[in-house]
Amino acid sequence: MTSDRIPRHPRTAVCAALTAAVVAAPVAGAGPASAASAAATAPRPVCVSHQSGLAGKMSKDIAGALRGRSGTVAISLRDHSTHTRCTLRANQGFDSASVVKVTVLGTLLWDAQRHHRGLTKREKTLAKAMITKSDNASTSKLWKQLKPSGVKAFVRAAGMDATVPGKDGYWGLTRITANDQERLLDLITHPNTVLSDGSRTCVLSLMGKVIREQRWGTPAGAPGGTRIHVKNGWLERSTQGWRVHSIGAFTGGGHDYTLTVLTQGNRTMEAGVATIEAVARAVHKDLTPTAHAVTRYAPTDRPEEALPAVPEG
Repeated sequence: MTSDRIPRHPRTAVCAALTAAVVAAPVAGAGPASAASAAATAPRPVCVSHQSGLAGKMSKDIAGALRGRSGTVAISLRDHSTHTRCTLRANQGFDSASVVKVTVLGTLLWDAQRHHRGLTKREKTLAKAMITKSDNASTSKLWKQLKPSGVKAFVRAAGMDATVPGKDGYWGLTRITANDQERLLDLITHPNTVLSDGSRTCVLSLMGKVIREQRWGTPAGAPGGTRIHVKNGWLERSTQGWRVHSIGAFTGGGHDYTLTVLTQGNRTMEAGVATIEAVARAVHKDLTPTAHAVTRYAPTDRPEEALPAVPEG
């Protein structure tokens, strides 16, 4: 199997054969008592911003999107255009499900950089299937190749200090936090010393080509013309119900922000998706208040995702 070498220039694409134009957002068209109790005890999102009035509005609107919803939700948002940050339970650990696949790709590219090589044809094929179709078999092959020790080395280099790779090949049980996922998204969207420009282009390209059935979650309500990069995941276990997560980056058209929403304790997969999309719509509306409603991104109403393997019981 052949391997293309990477020129040392940081702007050279590591996996040029995979890069393509990123998809732009197209034109689109619980009981009262328990809800009141949850609203009284639920922590409020903490937001700060350089734009006058935005922090208070976002905190209020995100809290409103979560009102009456079951499950535990963690949020981390960063908007570089308005210097806005919002967090909610951002350092709480969650089982990753398939969102860890972006970390796996980051590890693969970082490892290739360190060895001054390009991705092999096999690695490009596996990476494309892993991100754009959330293919579990491809992920398992790359996970086995990189080993948990390789993933640990990457997350350490990336400053994702709370991320712990899953044991015994169960990559879907990698422990993640919303803040660590935001750190990863920031590395992908802005120049840094961990991932080269070519590596970042590769990740963004693949996250921009995720199939329609898996383009739900954080893209909901994104303004028209925005380039959407997304990766989602879900899994169900006997404790804490459904974990449903979505990470997204939104660029172009003057926009430069990332959003992570992690959830667990959902009674159904659909409930988790609905919670994430309610938060996403509130965030997109507050960050892009002048965007026309008819141009905002409408996600699929039949969301799909691959269920990663987990131990029985």
